[in-house]
Amino acid sequence: MELRHVGRTGLRVSRLGLGTMTWSRDTDPHEASELLRDFVDAGGTLLDTSASYADGGSEELVGALLGDVVAREDVVLCTKAGVRRTDAGGVVDASRGNLLSTLDASLRRLGTDHVDLWLVQTPDPRTPLEETVHALGLAVSSGRARYVGLSNHAGWQVARAATLLEGAAGLGAVQAEYSLLQRGIEREVAPAAAALGAGVLAWSALGRGVLTGKYRRTIPADSRAASPHLAGFVQPYLTRGSAAVVEAVATAAEGLERAPLEVALAWVRDRPGISSAIVGARTAAQLRGSLAADDLVLPVEIRRALDEISAPVLGYPERF
Repeated sequence: MELRHVGRTGLRVSRLGLGTMTWSRDTDPHEASELLRDFVDAGGTLLDTSASYADGGSEELVGALLGDVVAREDVVLCTKAGVRRTDAGGVVDASRGNLLSTLDASLRRLGTDHVDLWLVQTPDPRTPLEETVHALGLAVSSGRARYVGLSNHAGWQVARAATLLEGAAGLGAVQAEYSLLQRGIEREVAPAAAALGAGVLAWSALGRGVLTGKYRRTIPADSRAASPHLAGFVQPYLTRGSAAVVEAVATAAEGLERAPLEVALAWVRDRPGISSAIVGARTAAQLRGSLAADDLVLPVEIRRALDEISAPVLGYPERF
């Protein structure tokens, strides 16, 4: 699998990343072990997790597998902080104290003395961005993180953070949702990242699973959309406008004799500025479907058609 630099940093990651949001919740240790082994065997390196996934359970499972299933040095370990658990649920907290204590807890669960990439998971309107960014700098200067970045932040926040980190840690990466059904980062975030030398990590590259085509006719009983806890995550993309994009992907896939998810994944993976497209496979079978897209290069005319049909859905002009 091709390795790409994360922006203008020296960090290199596989162009397909493995997300672990379901690990220890929907993905058990046996399945996770198979997922990780298959991913690394295929040349994958970027392993994405977070302190908030399964209340730390995802990190614990990742830590249990590193050194046993695959060597720690074979993966680029990315985790996130900024969502603090309380009795009432998750609370956004990107204060310096919470971020650094969360990082220390993450390192204990992961069984390592450093992460390769550490991200602030979401903006915190109650904490000055300067304080949040200071924590990023401390993580690098203390050796607990090699590179740092932001996840799900606005373009102006990316630009401000990059300015504050100049000459110190540097802003290495921006993680954001990006797919044929969600092209919002093309307004400000992607241009900001490109101008500032930060790489983009695209999460939910398959449109929360909708671009696989599995919701074209009905809602499968074992899908996220059928789950009372996850239905709200998928529902925004089960619209008439989204359906037109899904059908276009299916038509392109049929013409190429490939699966729809391969077409959707290749589109995101090869967009300008994308360092890695992250897939949240829950099973080894799902991951194999994503890995099958590794050799797919979309013809120019198909890429152009997908660009055009997906742009108007979210109110975009035809050219960016």
